[in-house]
Amino acid sequence: MPDFTAEELSEAHRALLSTLRKCEKIDAAKLGKPQQTLLKRRIAALQLALALIKREQDETEKNGPQGI
Repeated sequence: MPDFTAEELSEAHRALLSTLRKCEKIDAAKLGKPQQTLLKRRIAALQLALALIKREQDETEKNGPQGI
């Protein structure tokens, strides 16, 4: 995985979290079945991406910046 700065990870986390919150506000009952499936998968993917970013941030804090 490419190395990302703490700032890049933080900004990506913020942006993805914002998108996740917007998706969670959508009333899935008003959507067609295909759109409901897409929304569920999109929410799951965003949650996964956020968890991976958090893991990377925790690892960076634990081990310090790489290359030192």
